Amino acid sequence: MLRYLTAGESHGPALVVTVEGLPAGLPILLDDVGNELARRRLGYGRGPRMRFEADEIEFVGGVRHGRTLGSPVAVLIHNSEWKTGKWADEMKAAPGATGHPLTQPRPGHADLAGMQKYGFVDARDVLERASARETAARVAAGAIAKQLLGYLDVSILSHVVQIGAAGVRNDLRRPTFADLDSIDASEVRCFDSDAEAAMIREIKEAAKAGDSLGGIVEVLAYGAPPGLGSHVHWDRRLDAAIAAALMSIQAMKAVEIGDGWSIAAKRGSDAHDAIHWDAATDDYRRDSARAGGVEGGMSTGEVIVARAAMKPLASLNRPVLTTVDVVTKEETVSFKERTDVTAVPAAGVVAETMLALVLANETLRKFGGDSLDELRRNHAGYVASLRS
Repeated sequence: MLRYLTAGESHGPALVVTVEGLPAGLPILLDDVGNELARRRLGYGRGPRMRFEADEIEFVGGVRHGRTLGSPVAVLIHNSEWKTGKWADEMKAAPGATGHPLTQPRPGHADLAGMQKYGFVDARDVLERASARETAARVAAGAIAKQLLGYLDVSILSHVVQIGAAGVRNDLRRPTFADLDSIDASEVRCFDSDAEAAMIREIKEAAKAGDSLGGIVEVLAYGAPPGLGSHVHWDRRLDAAIAAALMSIQAMKAVEIGDGWSIAAKRGSDAHDAIHWDAATDDYRRDSARAGGVEGGMSTGEVIVARAAMKPLASLNRPVLTTVDVVTKEETVSFKERTDVTAVPAAGVVAETMLALVLANETLRKFGGDSLDELRRNHAGYVASLRS
């Protein structure tokens, strides 16, 4: 099984992620991780931090001569701002105190609930860890998971289907991995050029008003074999694991698998994916993806489809959200932190990460193997058995 833990604060010296359970012999380079982290910074509407947040990364364990050793892999992601000394006093680990406590918690953020839970008076004690900057560490882990899945012919991509009120056409075909470069070339990571223009207009209008926007991303996995996950226990169900992983991304408020919400309004005769035998490929096929590639908690061998809805960011460039000062108890407006107008394009990349980590975990659970070669043999034997 694959396990990972992240640590670090948004403005601290670094983020770190430790990934345990990887087989030995998996080729992985710093560029593989760096390229995924660069994709996380994409998107029209991101704040100025993205322009100088070049991620300086290093492997500090588990990798030798470009290959995993089978031991835990640790990745360090340095904070480029830390070297300037800007946050050294505010975020130092040594005893001290802040001269500027944040006492006006932001509605919609973790601030107040976290302050109440842990007994803090300064919201920075909460927001630094609650920040979506933490997803950089997850993306680093996901880059390794994607590398592993790639050796088993599983590919993952995402695209933005809605920002604010602007969304893609209903008849838009689902992109494949071959379309990923064109998606990443889009300013909002959208596969629909007409919708892309409308999304950019939405972002410009929100920026002018000092406001923020949410949206919806779709994440797709091609090549996953049937049988990942299980029907036997609630916590072994693949769709449950995917939903939990996507919902764990900061600011996500809803997740659907396949047709999700819309399928609830259909009759059973029009709600399921008919099964056919394809003599050309010697395999079972489905003509549609209403179930999102998961039935009974298990992958079906079809494309896995999931969507996640992100709320508008709680930090606004024009603070207007009413709150209470936790010290004076007087009504006020929330404090302002550096923020984006929208982070939906980047959220798609993080969604890829989370889906990759779920699928990598289920792949290792099913096929096992202490080395990449052993894992590939086990996988190949299973796939061959499906056609025998």
